[in-house]
Amino acid sequence: MTLKRKIAHNTIVQLIGKAISTILGLITVLLIIRSLGAEKFGWYTTVIGFLQFVGIFSDFGFTITTANLLSQPKFDKEKLLNNLFTLRIATAALFQLAAPLLFLFFPYPIEVKIAVAITSLSFFAISVSHVFSGYFQMQLKTQIITAGELIGRMILLIGVILLIKINAAFLPFMLILTSASVINALYLFYKMPKIQFAFDREIFQAIFQAIYPTALCIIFNSFYLQGDRVVLPLYSTQTQVGFYGAAYRVLDVIVQIAALTMGIMSPLLAYFYSRSQYTEFKKYLQTSFNLMSLLLIPMMIGAATLAEPIMHFVGGDEFIGSGKILIWLSWTILGICLGIVFGYTALAINKQKQAVWIYLSDAVLSVIGYFIFIPRFGIYGAAGVTIFSEIYAGLMLMFLVFYHTSFLPQLKTLFKILLSGLIMYIFIRYIQLPHVILSIILGSVVYTIFILLFRVVPKETIKEIVEVKN
Repeated sequence: MTLKRKIAHNTIVQLIGKAISTILGLITVLLIIRSLGAEKFGWYTTVIGFLQFVGIFSDFGFTITTANLLSQPKFDKEKLLNNLFTLRIATAALFQLAAPLLFLFFPYPIEVKIAVAITSLSFFAISVSHVFSGYFQMQLKTQIITAGELIGRMILLIGVILLIKINAAFLPFMLILTSASVINALYLFYKMPKIQFAFDREIFQAIFQAIYPTALCIIFNSFYLQGDRVVLPLYSTQTQVGFYGAAYRVLDVIVQIAALTMGIMSPLLAYFYSRSQYTEFKKYLQTSFNLMSLLLIPMMIGAATLAEPIMHFVGGDEFIGSGKILIWLSWTILGICLGIVFGYTALAINKQKQAVWIYLSDAVLSVIGYFIFIPRFGIYGAAGVTIFSEIYAGLMLMFLVFYHTSFLPQLKTLFKILLSGLIMYIFIRYIQLPHVILSIILGSVVYTIFILLFRVVPKETIKEIVEVKN
């Protein structure tokens, strides 16, 4: 198999696997929300929000750093892999296993504190898996990563179904969540070549030099991306936190779809920019912006328009109140669209260091905002600051890319997309159907029809993308 075919094969495997994984994850979360109810799902949101904050804070970009360093000839690959593994174990243990001790000082029920202790093992396993994932990405064996993720998702889904059947309490759900992550990590470890602890000062210095720009960006990201779900439980009831968490889960699905899409386009941007083919680079960056708008704008309009029936479908009668939160949070999709396109582009053109100030300033402003507005306005204060932080980051990243590449997106296609979205809004807003799924199908059909009529995505563009990828 040629290198190009191998890359194409890995991309297709990742796409299919990620799509199946997202669907399985969505079904699992829907079952958990309905089973736990608003208050206990608030517990779940508090636990996951805190540990995700710690997890993102301590991520440091190990996956991409592992793949990049292993692809360079400077160090012996076995020694380098062993040192990366050692450093990841040490940092994951420091942050994830210390998290339950810190959480003891928070004013939460004992069940929540026990859940943090249990689930911290899940995030420890996820953190260690980053080195394994980076290795398999470098080896172009992403089918192993995909298989491990799907195994974990299936175990989690089956476990949740069984727990629902026996009417289990809160903590068993956290146990099965942890078990799924640990099994995923063990599967990847089993597929790895022989690996052991090692310490080489020169290699550690090289790792730190390679990792620190991405690590700084990720650390600052953790404050504005997860800060709301850490601060909110301190000032709101767990039921309100449950409403917020359920609405955010809908948004998470949209973010995953957007990141997956940009993950396909990012290598093309890096390829053309690294070879100084700036005309092609700008062409595919414009295509990336158009594709992201094409996907996210109808999702934003649909989420805002159908918010209450969507949340009723997700969680039942108890979660209708979270529909208002989803309306607010849907506005963050504007910032997510810009942030993902130009954040990935900044990475593709190797401007992570220049982006640090954006994430730092956003983190500072957001944390200040969370502590000012959440005590006064609760979940709406959290949503308002989240909207600001996403749009701020997106705009600043767009200006950063403009400064280094002179690229600004052309808006002709965006106007066609907005017009198609407006027509879709009229249909789903004023044609009352008996179920929200039917409304979503109606909106999708109407939107697709007008996208085709307005020739938003020419056939030639799709054909070119496929040809380049193959």
